[in-house]
Amino acid sequence: MTDTVRWGVLSTANIGRKKVAPAIQASNNGEIVAVASRNIESAQAYADELNIPEAYGSYEELINADNVDAIYIPLPNNMHAEWSIKCAEAGKPTLCEKPFASDAPEAQTIVDAFEKHDVLLAEAFMYRFHPQHAKVKEIIADGGIGELMSITANFTFRLTNEENIRLSKDLAGGSLMDVGCYCVNLMRFMTGEEPESVTASALIGSETGVDEVLAGTLKFPSGVIGHFESGLRSYRDHSYTLRGTVGKITLPTSFVPDKTEDSLVQHWHGDDYAEHVIPATDHYQLMVEDFADALLNNRAPRFMPSDAVRNMQVTDKMLEMVR
Repeated sequence: MTDTVRWGVLSTANIGRKKVAPAIQASNNGEIVAVASRNIESAQAYADELNIPEAYGSYEELINADNVDAIYIPLPNNMHAEWSIKCAEAGKPTLCEKPFASDAPEAQTIVDAFEKHDVLLAEAFMYRFHPQHAKVKEIIADGGIGELMSITANFTFRLTNEENIRLSKDLAGGSLMDVGCYCVNLMRFMTGEEPESVTASALIGSETGVDEVLAGTLKFPSGVIGHFESGLRSYRDHSYTLRGTVGKITLPTSFVPDKTEDSLVQHWHGDDYAEHVIPATDHYQLMVEDFADALLNNRAPRFMPSDAVRNMQVTDKMLEMVR
């Protein structure tokens, strides 16, 4: 392998077209050489739009292509396991979109397959790579808010297209699977713990059968309480606040900040207030560069796939409650 990873994109989904594919093309250690769809016309149109050299009319063709070093999977949630495992069997390192699978047992089968074949695997949870979250953890470690007591997070937006796959029960949709999983992951990331108990309440759509709005709470062994709201019918919000004994930290644009705009970490310590400006960055690009670097240098990815299983174990418990 050269010093550049040759990527193949398995699906013409919008998240790939608008976010991840451009990030790979802008990265310092990767390029996209192929895209696949079940429809060759769709694949070719995608390839033409993004100047990708090769288009395939089946997923199998891309997985078995000799000129593809790694595969990015942005398929619907219920298809992640099937095609990730096929990538593992073909020996292709894979970056799979979140949520990793339809449930935790399915997620574990993915991890097991990649371990069996000794192939690199990671979950595409891009928000974790943005430096604003590292700044938050630095402030906490320095005692900037005292003892962490609670975390509040929100990730909501309003869907207007009733055919959107996020509203499909058969495709493992719903607000928790789509955006609530960020809030769960954020709380586990900030505490470094797994919750000892969880609760959830949800508004299940009468037509969709999925949780269109969900409120959840997590209690961690250290005593930290987390509470969040996820929503597919609510006004847009993607923020979080950490409260401690002597201060708090708020990120107004936490999960999907604009890559062209600076981010703001707001910090209160007693009566003192400070703002930390984090320069604009593309966390999708940082994510794909980390995966490519791991592949090129034969190291583990920054975030291990076992974390994806543990995150899904939490969301599974919540969905069991609301369903």
